Amino acid sequence: MSLYIDKRGHGPIPLVLLHGWAMHGGVLQPLVDALVDHCTMHVVDLPGHGYSRACGLPLEPHACAAAIAAVTPPAIWLGWSLGGLIALTAALDLPRQVRGLAMLCATPRFVRAADWPHGGDATLVHRLATDLETDYHATIERFLALEAMGSADPRAELRRLRELVFTRGEPDLRVLQEGIRILEDSDRRAALPDLGVHSAWIAGRRDRLVPPQAMAWSARQCGGDYHELAQAGHAPFFGHVEALVQALQPLFEQQSGRSAALSLSDE
Repeated sequence: MSLYIDKRGHGPIPLVLLHGWAMHGGVLQPLVDALVDHCTMHVVDLPGHGYSRACGLPLEPHACAAAIAAVTPPAIWLGWSLGGLIALTAALDLPRQVRGLAMLCATPRFVRAADWPHGGDATLVHRLATDLETDYHATIERFLALEAMGSADPRAELRRLRELVFTRGEPDLRVLQEGIRILEDSDRRAALPDLGVHSAWIAGRRDRLVPPQAMAWSARQCGGDYHELAQAGHAPFFGHVEALVQALQPLFEQQSGRSAALSLSDE
């Protein structure tokens, strides 16, 4: 089975959208709806997730980026959370294919280290990997709670994540474990100065998984634009989609060569 990629919208700006760990492309629906008149979107279900559950491709960022690039046109790539690591890898490896990069609550290194105080708790990530073996559903539930934590309305956000997570079937356990290893091991910090495309780094000030400081630091390393959404947590497309679209606007304008503002009121 090949990757499932849903083509949405009819606007002039090509955009590839990549979701986070344990989710699927449908979780980004509020953003898709907001951009339908401005972008032609290729909304990916990553290998082992959603309608790509039976896809035999690895989730490994280099392999995954190459597979997506082979079946999508040159475009801006937007990656949320784990999807950001794949989008960043594509931008570094395939500069002709990636015309711009939007990192949404995503960072080049997820876990904390002696030289990386902005990372997440490595013990927490390791526990997720261990718990997947014994209590699959409870582990995903715990991760959803972490994603919702810190948002302006965490209960409502958690409820929406719960409603969405299994709507396209349960993600494959093998790929979930692979995703945890990617979060534990990936580190693209040293490559950031080599990033040759315009980038936007969009953080939620309340995010408890990817600290805004990590994204601000990353933007400085590559000369990218940094945006912080004051009331958002780890999933800004819930409840903050207008602010998210505005944060994306400079990247879109650079891509299209036009100065007309994108506004939800145009829809």
